[in-house]
Amino acid sequence: MSFLVRQIALKSSGEEIVRPSTIEGDELTIGRDAANGIHLPDLAVDPRHARVVQGADGNLTIGSVGTQPFEVNGRSVTEAVLDPAVGAELMFGGHRIVISRDTESGMLAFTVRRVEAVSDSAEDKDITTVYTLKGLLPGKRMSAWTFAVLVLISFLAFPIYSYMTYKPLAMQEKARRPDSFHADQTWSSGPLSLAHKNLGGDCQACHTEAFVAVTDKACLTCHTKDAHDHISDKARLLKARGEPTGLAALQRAVATAFNRPAGRCVDCHTEHEGAGAMPATQQKFCADCHNGMKGRLTDTKLADAADFGMAHPQFKPMVISGMDGDKPLFQRAMWTPALQENNGLKFTHGQHLSKTNGIAQMVRRMPGRFAATDGLDCKDCHKADSTGTRFKPVVMEDSCQSCHSLSFDQVGGTFRTLRHGKPEQVVADLRAFYRGGAPARPANLSGLARRVPGDAALRSTAADYARAVRFYPTRAEQAVAQVFSNGGMCYDCHTVTRGGTMASAGFTVQPVAQNDRYYQKGWFDHKAHDKTDCADCHTETGTSNKATDLLVPGIDGKGGCRTCHVGGEGAKLASVSVKDPVDSSCAMCHSYHMDAGAPWAPAKDRKKDVGQTVAVAERPRFPVKLH
Repeated sequence: MSFLVRQIALKSSGEEIVRPSTIEGDELTIGRDAANGIHLPDLAVDPRHARVVQGADGNLTIGSVGTQPFEVNGRSVTEAVLDPAVGAELMFGGHRIVISRDTESGMLAFTVRRVEAVSDSAEDKDITTVYTLKGLLPGKRMSAWTFAVLVLISFLAFPIYSYMTYKPLAMQEKARRPDSFHADQTWSSGPLSLAHKNLGGDCQACHTEAFVAVTDKACLTCHTKDAHDHISDKARLLKARGEPTGLAALQRAVATAFNRPAGRCVDCHTEHEGAGAMPATQQKFCADCHNGMKGRLTDTKLADAADFGMAHPQFKPMVISGMDGDKPLFQRAMWTPALQENNGLKFTHGQHLSKTNGIAQMVRRMPGRFAATDGLDCKDCHKADSTGTRFKPVVMEDSCQSCHSLSFDQVGGTFRTLRHGKPEQVVADLRAFYRGGAPARPANLSGLARRVPGDAALRSTAADYARAVRFYPTRAEQAVAQVFSNGGMCYDCHTVTRGGTMASAGFTVQPVAQNDRYYQKGWFDHKAHDKTDCADCHTETGTSNKATDLLVPGIDGKGGCRTCHVGGEGAKLASVSVKDPVDSSCAMCHSYHMDAGAPWAPAKDRKKDVGQTVAVAERPRFPVKLH
């Protein structure tokens, strides 16, 4: 099968030049590539735009190779079936192709003509210029010089004049430019972020000297309290970053020569990036220093870190190590599954979250009172604070007393209870109860009757406890010993030891310390995880039978943070198999500026987001710094 292709070109005189060629084969291709049967040198045409095939019935099928359409008789299509006897007109970009049957050879003929005129005759030139102002305008050289002078005046001379006339006023205290246009604002590369929005009309608040880059001193004029400790020792910061090499070394040298030394605040905190919140610090700003930092800064106590998913040290939670009177002592410890913490309670999660023991049976007897119907749930005791960021301390009267009643006597319809958290007062109340000899009713001091939670515990009468105190029916000191001994109210939940003051009858109850934040070096927000079940992270809670089990997840393993958080380069980790991976850069947990542990926010914006104020309302027990 053969195709006849006629390429028609025009001379400057308007004469046509016809270049015929014969293409052998079963199909004919059309496109910008020179290898096509019909070569169309037009950027609007794909390299291999369409293919022409003649069927057994003699009709032509023309279809696009890609998705780019073409025109057939004025209609845009991607495929068409044509009868050569009828003919057709195709349009590809600026080229028209007429299909017909050649009368001499009988072959299918494709006549290609460029639609746009290529004539460059004098008549064409006159027609295109006769109605223009070209002859009245100055020449190109004069126009270029005039435009250059206007640019210098508008964007150099006028801004410098505006800056210099305001400079004396800027030296005055609390001076502020009037709200109007100032020529030096044309130098701005973009709008300020929301944090600095109020400085939008006062460039000299930061740019204190003309043609001098913003200095750290200008930043510290306002940021005197929230500046990070990196700023105090730039030499150490640069040493941790390491000496640049190659092109980076050249860039640093040039920047230093133009009064832009490395280690400034604006190296990381770039402005004029758009009228929105300051974007989170890019991970590379952290990894530039912390990746391999131990080799450069040998005295650092920090482990190397480059990416949460690939290179991050194991967590070091802050755990209770002991007590100094009523004040807990804390220390950081490397996380392990066996890490323990003694908070003074004998409470075990496994016992209270069981779905088969007596506690679960109590819950089933009281439908609607607890979160679940088959046993206790985490939310029955752990309540989120108003921000959802942390949990409130567990209060005995709210979470424990419904099962662990402290009622020891009933007078009519009134129940007398021991003072929780005040061992000396418990001793005083019992001594007063027995003052003058044995009362008619013995005190209810054991845990034997606290079988059913709720009001049933309060309705227990003295007779219910009589067997538990049968050895101490008349003596106050024996009753005191009972409450602090095995089976007694205090002993059941608290760590009680021998030894103490006369006021406490020789017993010491270890104070209870609740740790509301284990990870002080990073920020964790429970509100961001409120759609996740507690057991997904605290996986050992339901089986823990030790009161000292920490039950806080680490970085790896079952329930670890890497179960979901794959790091800033998580998409590149071939070994990570996570159903819903969360890209987690350094800034997700570590804020360069720390406000009592919470991610930094300007003071004026903290009221807008209560999540930022939680650390102000509940300040940690010790200073928090990232480094």
